[in-house]
Amino acid sequence: MKITFIGGGNMAVALIGGLRKQGFSAAGIQVVEPFAEAREKLTESFGVRCTAAVDAAALDCEALVLAVKPQQLREAVAPLRGKLGTQLVVSIAAGLRMADISCWLGNYSKLVRTMPNTPALIAAGITGLCADPSVDLEGRGTAEKILKAVGSTVWIAQEEQMDAVTAISGSGPAYVFYFIEAMETAALKLGFDAQSARQLSVETFVGAARLAQQSSESIATLRQRVTSKGGTTEAALLSFAASNIAGAIGEGIMAAEARGRELGEILGKA
Repeated sequence: MKITFIGGGNMAVALIGGLRKQGFSAAGIQVVEPFAEAREKLTESFGVRCTAAVDAAALDCEALVLAVKPQQLREAVAPLRGKLGTQLVVSIAAGLRMADISCWLGNYSKLVRTMPNTPALIAAGITGLCADPSVDLEGRGTAEKILKAVGSTVWIAQEEQMDAVTAISGSGPAYVFYFIEAMETAALKLGFDAQSARQLSVETFVGAARLAQQSSESIATLRQRVTSKGGTTEAALLSFAASNIAGAIGEGIMAAEARGRELGEILGKA
């Protein structure tokens, strides 16, 4: 399989790096990237072919990965319009709907829309994928293989839910960092030095997440196992409940989902 990336930014770098680590040949990867410095870095790091613009060689592939910022995608795919045949087009541009991308490509429908998240940069991401009905099992497998190079994947049946994927896992790392920041600040107030405050806060999240991942018990049960009647954990959780922290988190996620739908409308018209 040959893959061409339109755009050579951080997520493209992560995907190419993941594919190479899995044994994917450098000869099977190309990148269309307008910035010379980025092209040089990609060639030096991975030995892949880079070009400043779409050419015949770039189109000689089974999959095209659209890896540019959403605001730049319409311009970036303009050179592809009317030139696609059987290639699978995989978009990792947040918020953009398949109908709009299809229109920009001249009503080309062999599309998979995806939403990876930033832990993909260390091959620990989670990506939601949604395919156009015209994409067959082989095409879905191709998209999954590409995105699994940077973590795990979840297929979403209805594209309308992709905004919810963005709100949960796409934006989710920021929620985690927000909570870690709060714990770190509290640790500093309790007298810990900066290094210890960061280590205690970050590694607590890492360990708890791993335990949740490996356990067959519900998240609620895992929480209850840490919470002794009248103990320190219960005191903290009662304070959280009094401040409606869970409700605030839920409202924030709903706001993110609504903004995702709104941005999809705006970007599609841009």
